[in-house]
Amino acid sequence: MPFTARPQIGPDLEFSTRLREYVHRVSVAIGVGWESCAVDTSSPATGYIAVDWRLPGHADRDVAVLWDETQGWSVAIETHSGEDLIVVALLGGSLTPDPSAVADFLADVRGGTLAAPGAPVVPLPRPDLTASLDRHAAAPLLS
Repeated sequence: MPFTARPQIGPDLEFSTRLREYVHRVSVAIGVGWESCAVDTSSPATGYIAVDWRLPGHADRDVAVLWDETQGWSVAIETHSGEDLIVVALLGGSLTPDPSAVADFLADVRGGTLAAPGAPVVPLPRPDLTASLDRHAAAPLLS
């Protein structure tokens, strides 16, 4: 009888895979290639997406879209000195919103609309965060 059991992967690899898939899906939704992305799965886990345009009032600063497991999505500008990025807008609400919601948020920020953030993000234990990320994995990738 052939072996048909599904291989098991550990929770760390599962989380890493799901987070990378999610950041990739957000990058596609905002029109940025995977080569402009970085993911760090240490604690706290983070995602970084560089965009190739500037924000009104910050024409001399590069822009990045950030995710971390304690705050969710934000938009930040780079500093000239290599210091921490300066967050200019925070999405709030869900820790893992649909990629189209992140794209809409980014479009609003880019258009100069800095709406008040949604409700504060509630951090999740890693197993719950992995499950939340998993719901995006089944959706078809649009690019």
